[in-house]
Amino acid sequence: MKCGIVGLPNVGKSTLFNCLSNAKAQSANYPFCTIEPNLGTVSVPDERLFELEKLVKPERVLPAVVEIVDIAGLVKGASKGEGLGNKFLANIRECEAIIHVLRCFEDGNIVHVEGTVDPIRDKEIIDIELQLKDIETLAKAVEKAKKFIKSGKKDDVMSYETLLNLQNFVEEGNNAREFPMDDFSAPIISEVQLLTNKPILYVCNVDENSIKNGNEWIGKIEEMAAKENAEVVVLAAQIEADINELDTFEEREMFLDELGLTEPGVNRLIRKAYDLLHLQTYFTAGVKEVRAWTIGKGWTAPQAAGVIHTDFEKGFIRAEVIKYEDFVKYGSEAKVKEAGKLSVEGKEYIVQDGDMMNFRFNV
Repeated sequence: MKCGIVGLPNVGKSTLFNCLSNAKAQSANYPFCTIEPNLGTVSVPDERLFELEKLVKPERVLPAVVEIVDIAGLVKGASKGEGLGNKFLANIRECEAIIHVLRCFEDGNIVHVEGTVDPIRDKEIIDIELQLKDIETLAKAVEKAKKFIKSGKKDDVMSYETLLNLQNFVEEGNNAREFPMDDFSAPIISEVQLLTNKPILYVCNVDENSIKNGNEWIGKIEEMAAKENAEVVVLAAQIEADINELDTFEEREMFLDELGLTEPGVNRLIRKAYDLLHLQTYFTAGVKEVRAWTIGKGWTAPQAAGVIHTDFEKGFIRAEVIKYEDFVKYGSEAKVKEAGKLSVEGKEYIVQDGDMMNFRFNV
């Protein structure tokens, strides 16, 4: 499950990616600096791990992770192959969600590919290119669905009408994610794999002053995002880069305190990206390691066990589950058991975020 960072050239994508992953993607003041997508495996900040570490005192602690892809900047005409358009669009298609970085700061030393700073216009440029590609995709899907309506089956007719209505909707300049969907249409639309149907998070990349006081663009972007049911994160990529250069935790805390921040903006961004991908965490805890495991929301206990090892899923017998809050309250597994707070769950159990789990299996 990957999130792709997109945006026009020179909006701060690669700077932000470097802060997220420490992968040091090349960052320069000219378009198409990023050509091949950079992939970073990013640790998910989770305060619960610190609490578990204090109680269990393990040899090591391993956080959950999410994959972030830094995708080349897009320009007008990408849907027709301009710039790195075809590569850009193919890279987005391979991601499950999008982080759209919008430049919301003025800086004469950093060129803007459109000549002026206007994040709403920038968003629309990328929207149009993705919509044009989706219109191509939908035209083929509609043509294919049309062949099946001859059967007279109600579902085939409804599928065709759904895709035709969606095609008209996107042609009117809308993103597929804004199209009203129900239990019937959602899987049909999902199967077409449209670029503008991917869940999206907007990042306002601002300057230091705007981090403290806001600016004219943030409210407009939040209003725009609300119409799409999308969220917005405000951060300053350059400040995040400065934080990244500091060596110690204490130095970072002092720097954040001076800015009036409680944590780096990238921490909020990572957690939002994790949620955007419909991911959640369960824990295993022992003296060897405390570990956060990444799973999808709604996964069953055997599916969760399979993340550790496929044998755990194949030979699943049961799962012993402790709620994180109970573990912290009672302080140890033994005391949780004494309090009757450990539950034994079978194959149908839906894992909840924060569950602490121990699997029994036989292969």
